[in-house]
Amino acid sequence: MTDERSKEEQSIEVKLGEAAAIKLPRSTSLERADGLWVRLRPVYEGLIHFSLFLCASISVLVTVGIVFVLLYESVQFFFDVSIVDFLTGTRWTPLLKPQHFGILPLMCGTMLVAGGAAIVAVPIGLGTAIYLSEYASPRFRDIVKPMLEILAGIPSVVYGYLAVVFVSPIIRYVFPSAGVFNAASACIVVGIMILPMIISLSEDILQSVPLSLRGAAFALGANKFEVTVRVVVPAALSGIIASFLLAISRAIGETMAVTLAAGATPKLTLNPLESIQTMTAYIVQVSQGDTPTGTVEYRTIFAVGLTLFITTMCMNILAQYILSRVGEKYE
Repeated sequence: MTDERSKEEQSIEVKLGEAAAIKLPRSTSLERADGLWVRLRPVYEGLIHFSLFLCASISVLVTVGIVFVLLYESVQFFFDVSIVDFLTGTRWTPLLKPQHFGILPLMCGTMLVAGGAAIVAVPIGLGTAIYLSEYASPRFRDIVKPMLEILAGIPSVVYGYLAVVFVSPIIRYVFPSAGVFNAASACIVVGIMILPMIISLSEDILQSVPLSLRGAAFALGANKFEVTVRVVVPAALSGIIASFLLAISRAIGETMAVTLAAGATPKLTLNPLESIQTMTAYIVQVSQGDTPTGTVEYRTIFAVGLTLFITTMCMNILAQYILSRVGEKYE
């Protein structure tokens, strides 16, 4: 009884102490600080709002400025060159006489590298994503996934140098007819470059498939492989395709690795053992400073850049549309 009373008395004293503490008058300095904060709070929030608005505006203005410059210079170019000849011509020699401005060889070279990179990266990336999502232990996934992300941080010029000194000699040993600079080496190194994007996006999409679908398949007697191949992958197919499109658009816009590995010979060919030139590689070639500003040859880089911009923008829009559809499906 004595202990119980003492506990009750202690609790009463604590409550009385808290009440007394609450009723203590606040110091004048604290009241002044609170009053100053109340007066300055709208100004502080306004500065934050303006800073965030400025950041967003800069991003939009930079994009609009890039598009404006591309359109302005491209329109000047098409005053001198027919847009029909530009889009349908099969020869690209703007720096040589006689001049030809058919962009099809550059587009063919770009698509050849992008398609070859997809052939290299898609099966490896999808297989790795399926393993990390469905079969790997959490500890193994936490170790391997950051290591794969390191590939995205390697500069593209390093990949180009790797293609010239390592990949290309192997290709020439296997195929003696291949040149020193060839599309096959560019396809291989660009495929390695886009692997992290495919693995990361595909693995996230596979993880987003509801567990109820897996549980229902297991309840019907399916094994792990059947659940993965017949349930999980088909359910995440839209997102996986979107990751492929984003990675291919990244391959289309690759510059330094392709410039070093594929060469600078615009050809309308599908032979990966020959030297080709992509749209980005041509922009690098003309941007070295040897072409006078304001000439038709100079404006070709803007026309090629506009074509490249429209191509990658269309692929990105398609990929984002597919991702938004799959996101709505599993919300």
